[in-house]
Amino acid sequence: MAVAHPDRIEVSRLLQLKVGLSEVVVLWTCNRVEIYGVASRDEKIDMARMFECLARKAPHLSSHLYCHRGPDALRHLFRVSSGLDSMVLGETQITGQVRDAYEAARAERLTGRILNSVFQKALRTAKVVRTQTSLGRGARSVGGVAVAHAREVLGAKGLNQHVIMMIGADEMAYCCLRHLQKKGECSVVVANRSFDRAQELAAKFAGTAIPFGERFDAMARADVVISSTGSPDTVIDRHDLEPVMRVRAARPLVIIDIAVPRDVEAGVADIEGVHLHDIDALQSAVQQTLGCWERDLELCEKIIGKEIGNLLLQFKNRQVKENIFHDGTPAALAV
Repeated sequence: MAVAHPDRIEVSRLLQLKVGLSEVVVLWTCNRVEIYGVASRDEKIDMARMFECLARKAPHLSSHLYCHRGPDALRHLFRVSSGLDSMVLGETQITGQVRDAYEAARAERLTGRILNSVFQKALRTAKVVRTQTSLGRGARSVGGVAVAHAREVLGAKGLNQHVIMMIGADEMAYCCLRHLQKKGECSVVVANRSFDRAQELAAKFAGTAIPFGERFDAMARADVVISSTGSPDTVIDRHDLEPVMRVRAARPLVIIDIAVPRDVEAGVADIEGVHLHDIDALQSAVQQTLGCWERDLELCEKIIGKEIGNLLLQFKNRQVKENIFHDGTPAALAV
């Protein structure tokens, strides 16, 4: 469950006011919400109050909450920025998302000398990890892996002249469509509960937006369906798709479910002609084709550990260490 993108600054202001954070960055992605904050030297973080603030914007978080303090929080951010904490190991999209979150907070003057140093160092470290390990030579985003699966099923023509249907209009949906158009000329159809957002995304790719309720009619003409909504329930069920496949006759349909939780009912995979791939399958494919990453993980962790050590030394030299770790107060909170 994610905080809606336009609410990031609002949530940050609320955390400053209600919790007492002197600096704050909200990282928003399709499958994570994390709050990085700094408390003043003489103030304790009220964790219960912070979670209460979050629950208003992102309910049902209680079973997924975690908290890191001090150096552990730094390590978490550095791992996230480098793609080591992603569903697909080494994905590159997260680095840009961290940068965007930081820049948005900095533009609103929500950061200061501590989080400025922390995030700038984390982003530089992500670059070092990608240039000095195999992650930089083989890393792919979820969108990139999804496109590779679609091309494999469609055969020699690849994605040229095929109809690609996107269900959802979030950041991951945009990423997938961007990868698709890089690989060939295709027609794009976007269905989303908010028709305005569907139109906005479709326009970026010279595509067509349709009402969410017409998604199954559109599937009769599509070659690839990618689903990336934030729905708590499935949006493609077997009993809805079976009539669609009868209309399609022998034409195969590639369905790629990159939503968390899943958008597509598992039984859809049993329908003749349907090629279903979910986030678990995509992650498994990356691990199989890029197994060398595992051997490089130790090197990645060493790079991160070294850069965190350098950052802490920098803080010590600037005589701000007591402001960061005074009496156990967390320098950063990851939620």
